Amino acid sequence: MKKFRTKIITTIAACAAIIFLMVTACTPTPQNVSQSDSLPPIYPDYCDVTIPANIAPLNFLIRDDVEAVQVEAGDIVVNNRGNKVVFDEDEWHQLLAANSDITVKVTVLKDGRWTNYRSFHWQVVKDLLDPYLTYRLIEPDYEIWNRLQIKQRCIENFDEEALCDYLHADNQCMNCHATGSQNPQLSMLYVRGANGGAILNQNGQLRKLAIKTSDMISGSVYYGFSPSGRYITFSTNLIIPGFHSKAGKRLEVFDSKSDVYVADLRENRIIRSPLLSDSTVFETFPTFSPDGKYIYYCAADSVKLPQDIRKLQYALVRIPFDEHTGSIGTKVDTLATAEEQHTRQSVCHPRISPDGRYLLFTVQEYGTFPIWHQESDLRMMDLESGTIDTLALVNSPKSDTYHSWSSNSRWFVFASKRDDGLYGKPYFCYIDRHGKAHKPFCLPQKSPTFYDNTLKSFNVPELSKGKLPFNAKDVEKALQLEAESFI
Repeated sequence: MKKFRTKIITTIAACAAIIFLMVTACTPTPQNVSQSDSLPPIYPDYCDVTIPANIAPLNFLIRDDVEAVQVEAGDIVVNNRGNKVVFDEDEWHQLLAANSDITVKVTVLKDGRWTNYRSFHWQVVKDLLDPYLTYRLIEPDYEIWNRLQIKQRCIENFDEEALCDYLHADNQCMNCHATGSQNPQLSMLYVRGANGGAILNQNGQLRKLAIKTSDMISGSVYYGFSPSGRYITFSTNLIIPGFHSKAGKRLEVFDSKSDVYVADLRENRIIRSPLLSDSTVFETFPTFSPDGKYIYYCAADSVKLPQDIRKLQYALVRIPFDEHTGSIGTKVDTLATAEEQHTRQSVCHPRISPDGRYLLFTVQEYGTFPIWHQESDLRMMDLESGTIDTLALVNSPKSDTYHSWSSNSRWFVFASKRDDGLYGKPYFCYIDRHGKAHKPFCLPQKSPTFYDNTLKSFNVPELSKGKLPFNAKDVEKALQLEAESFI
């Protein structure tokens, strides 16, 4: 019996070797190669990017009608028929572990002739990305939402899991999943509609909260955790959609009212300040500083809407907060206004790096809905010097918006529509120790054709130091709980 098994194993190995030889024999190899001074037309654009040592393989396409392609990346050689380049995961991670600068050579066969493009480089840094990314998948439309999902993806490979989806949430609206200090044991997401609420994750235990009192204009919308995790600061918003008649503009969304509060998650109470709920001012997008001493948010003088929408200009402001007493300060400081930026741009989405050094925010011509503003860009303020970097190497002619930091303050992820102006995709940008931003790269996918075939936009990308300890079925169960009220 043992001798028979040995023969079977030997036969299988021999067959596998024959199949491998047949496949490789059918893949042409470069010969009589001509040289091009151009970079290869690859998608996603991974030419000359800085990447972390723990990123999944940067699989890509050749955007041309080619018969075959050969890629030499360090000591890895990939030969394929067609225009797809897919790396072996084990070989890829060995390559990144052993190199800090990888030269990539791309050679293609087209019309029976081989052409070698100008080489490019992958700079590999030991500053790692947080290994998990969460995002909402949504159709990039402005009429309806349907079949929404919030997923978490391991950026070190291609594993993906649903945290909340339409199948387990009665096809209701869901949005805004975020962690506290990139900690997977502390996070929250919203499910809207019947039996909805804020689903709070504390060490894998889920609570359903109704973060609203009778004096608020709405339930909580945008929010951020305090460093201790005891508090969240959040906005309440009366959000009004409007539609453009002008070509090139789709949707406008603006707040007719908005205020900012703090919620004590331990005592289920709301902390208020008249400075954060001024009826003559729109306040929104609050976030705590990493040390918990300030609440940063955006504020604009109220205007007549929708007729004066272009006059709706938000400034970046902050107010003190004391985590020990749970009290809000008495003075609002303004850090950046539209006038100070010379281009009269409205400020949105302030997020501070975990080390407290940099503050990222989005700018657009007006209002608070940059996702449909093609001119929206990212800015980075040095909180020590007050200088603002326009991030020219990071931004694109299309919408570059919502962003979040990695826990080591060396990376941030943002949503960009740079490819077609319609579908948002997650891009990662490295900030080195001198504060210099490097060329961003798109979240890699197992199939190089993934972004061409998907009909979902990646929305609200957030990084996490680990895997979230719940899934869509757990959220489904939590939605059946009685929502905890606040006073």
